[in-house]
Amino acid sequence: KLLVVRLARPAKRNALNDATVEAIDRVFSSVSDDVRAIVLHGEGAHFSAGLDLAELTERDAVQGLMHSRMWHQALDRIQFGKAPVIAALHGAVIGGGLELACAAHIRVAEPSAYYALPEGQRGIFVGGGASVRLPRLIGVPLMLDMMMTGRVIKAEEGKPLGFAQYLV
Repeated sequence: KLLVVRLARPAKRNALNDATVEAIDRVFSSVSDDVRAIVLHGEGAHFSAGLDLAELTERDAVQGLMHSRMWHQALDRIQFGKAPVIAALHGAVIGGGLELACAAHIRVAEPSAYYALPEGQRGIFVGGGASVRLPRLIGVPLMLDMMMTGRVIKAEEGKPLGFAQYLV
């Protein structure tokens, strides 16, 4: 049995708000035993443009830590769940969307995909696990470069760098 999980906020480029992250957590924590694989994709032109900045709020250190832990819990459910997860990447795969993609076991990109970590330019920390998962895929120097410069990596360049295993 194949489970298809769709990010369904195309008007927001599938930006991740708290409700979406909580829904991801619920879905991946309740996968039935007969599911053999999961495909994660975004509706519309983008996989995910990351954190929904419209919902960004000022948090103290403890609140920020708890918010980050919510993301970690949801993404851990993907990475350490019952079934392998294949992320189908297209359009924006940036910020939190890239963190989400990194939790998948296989990443398949189409030529429209592009990757970025704009958090550093916005004074935001990569709180969803990119500081751990992404360097394992692409290395620390490239991740630091992306965070500090805002560099965007296109799908074709990204495949040999480790962003995706397949380019279709």
